Amino acid sequence: MRVSIKMDLNEKTQVLIEALPYFKKYNGKIVVIKFGGDTMSKIDCLIEDIVLLKHIGMKPVVVHGGGPEIDAELKKSGITPKFINGLRYTDDKTIKIVEEVFKRVNKEIVNYISCHGAKATNASGCIKVKQKNPELGLVGEITKVEQSKIMKLVNAGFIPVISPLGIGNDGKKYNINADTAASHIAVFLKAEKLTILTNVDGVIVNGNLISHLDFGTAKKEIEKGTINKGMIPKVEACIHAVKNKCQKAHLLNGLIPHSLLLEIFTDKGVGTEIVYQNGN
Repeated sequence: MRVSIKMDLNEKTQVLIEALPYFKKYNGKIVVIKFGGDTMSKIDCLIEDIVLLKHIGMKPVVVHGGGPEIDAELKKSGITPKFINGLRYTDDKTIKIVEEVFKRVNKEIVNYISCHGAKATNASGCIKVKQKNPELGLVGEITKVEQSKIMKLVNAGFIPVISPLGIGNDGKKYNINADTAASHIAVFLKAEKLTILTNVDGVIVNGNLISHLDFGTAKKEIEKGTINKGMIPKVEACIHAVKNKCQKAHLLNGLIPHSLLLEIFTDKGVGTEIVYQNGN
């Protein structure tokens, strides 16, 4: 029994030693974490991870989605969801439902964070947009993120929780793809890291997980259709972040318990990292 306990303690010690350089690297740094949809089923683990990041000195900013919840509400209203290249077509009726769902999801996340011992608040309304494409309806293209409003909350010790809704010059609310919103927020905040949690292990090509995906390969796989549907805006969001000086961008399986910690604090990591070119 004593040998077993000693081995267990040694393993735990090695985990902490492996994580120590990453504690130092990310201390005081902003990390933008996006999740929603199926990953909400693991919200307890996700929130535990995010609160831990906060307590060890990192500055997490949360961006959430809500696709399945929106689809369910649209169905109740007799509206069939419509997507164009992975983006949701949004009309006047849809945007009202989107806004209601996001308000509910945001409140749920804020409450979970509070229950796990950290301060959180709804920080939505900080994204300015213009209409992306008339064919998409009320879908916004981000023109500005009011980073000072977010940083004021971060510096006051809060974890901001942001819904992907933008405000146009016309005063209207516009739907934004949550991955795209997270990417732009990471850039405007000069975040050290963008992590997008999804329901798959990362980018899969020919049945294999790609641990490092460079821009050129990503473009080719999108053109071939290997990267398709909702994965397109996720990959493009990571590319945008890395191109615009966000140091790291990852796609992770949020259904794996504590995948966020495994990716940040282990040498091997998990998921797919988006890089300029393989090895960089």
